Amino acid sequence: MQYENTNKEQSNLSDVAQDIQKFKKYIRTEKKGDERPKVVVMGRSNVGKSTFVKAVTGENVRVGKKPGVTLKITEYDMGTYLLVDLPGFGYMEGIEKKAQEKIKDQIIKYVEDNKSTIATSILILDAKALIEIIDRWDQKGEIPIDLEMADFLEELSLNPIFVINKMDKIKNSEWDAHLDRVSEKLGFLPPWRQWLDILVPAILRDNYGIDGIKHRINRHIQAFKKLKSQ
Repeated sequence: MQYENTNKEQSNLSDVAQDIQKFKKYIRTEKKGDERPKVVVMGRSNVGKSTFVKAVTGENVRVGKKPGVTLKITEYDMGTYLLVDLPGFGYMEGIEKKAQEKIKDQIIKYVEDNKSTIATSILILDAKALIEIIDRWDQKGEIPIDLEMADFLEELSLNPIFVINKMDKIKNSEWDAHLDRVSEKLGFLPPWRQWLDILVPAILRDNYGIDGIKHRINRHIQAFKKLKSQ
């Protein structure tokens, strides 16, 4: 049985290595002719990213229950812009930490290489898990990948929209207090409601918050086009 598990792990690592090479090739050979603005979607594996993409695009996006291992960029033609679904980052079942770091590095490279065409960025976060993860990493004196990515998008001035998903795990009476904590962890002074352009509470599986996110995306697209036309 141990032999079978080892073979499975080696197979997973081999698949990820191949996917990373495909990802690198995609970045090198990406078509440069399409000048439409991009909206990149990022988040940990299993945070609700696929659910979000499905809700926005209407496409039949496969939604899994476990953190995935497929490294793939998918572009969706939204007419006035391209929605770019980037691979999930962070923990992936059966994948070594070194491989996870390589995936993160390639996501960062893609965003850096395309920053001039990105009108806004969507970072999807798990409302309850985020606080637990940050507190756990704080005890070790380290910064979790969620905050790394949030800071990264801010530093590149990519107009990030932080979608605080799975708010159904929080009692309704505790939403404001919890979102104030999330706001503070992300570096925004509470109360969270003064950051409505950036922070969006959501229950994506019920489409709660989707309309607000679409409105923010469209506003950024219009501003981006206006800036480029000057």
